[in-house]
Amino acid sequence: MSIYEIQAEIGKNGLSRPNRYEVVLLPPSGNRGQKNSTESRKNFSQIMSEMLGDGTIRGAGLRCESIDMPGRNVDTTPDTNIYGPGREMATGFSYADVTATFQCSSDMREKRFLETWQRLAYNPHTWSIGYYFDYVGTVQINTFDEQNKKMYGVELVEAFPKNINAQSLSYGTNNSYQTVQCTFVYRYWKNTVDESRIDNKPILLRENHNQTSRRNTKNTPAVVSKLGGMFS
Repeated sequence: MSIYEIQAEIGKNGLSRPNRYEVVLLPPSGNRGQKNSTESRKNFSQIMSEMLGDGTIRGAGLRCESIDMPGRNVDTTPDTNIYGPGREMATGFSYADVTATFQCSSDMREKRFLETWQRLAYNPHTWSIGYYFDYVGTVQINTFDEQNKKMYGVELVEAFPKNINAQSLSYGTNNSYQTVQCTFVYRYWKNTVDESRIDNKPILLRENHNQTSRRNTKNTPAVVSKLGGMFS
């Protein structure tokens, strides 16, 4: 490989710049359990709706000055039941948390938005935990080329801010600005280029299997069901 081939390759496909990105925050509405929810939880849902309407949530995404592009790990275990060099076998998947830092407006609306999202997960008066799908949402991270064309993106599925870090205040920081850092947890992530069609297919398959099993059980004669129970 010559230097000219390297230059031609870079000139053909360019380089991905880490400062050309956007963050899109899609929090939940928090109203799945609205009928039986407490008054405080209804208030937090209302606050979230107002933040969505007045542009606070969109603005928070624009003020995200740094964020991690998530990684993915294939969990493995050694296969020791062989002779010679060992090998690793896949046993599952695991995902690392994503940390993001947001610039704060003078009224700290970005911090209040993250706090409101957290409060959808619990009741600060009774300390009871809310419905799971009341507090999980989506976080999208998209990268762009130098012509502002979207080139790659990831979507954090069933995400919510787990941690909101402490903020330092000091008289000596005259030329700086306040930021708030939070850690998002999520169930899994998918890239929006060639994994965009992934949508909980394993769950749907399992639900279809359960429905088929229930139909088969319903049509099974009582005597057979009784015999099956004796040997289970």
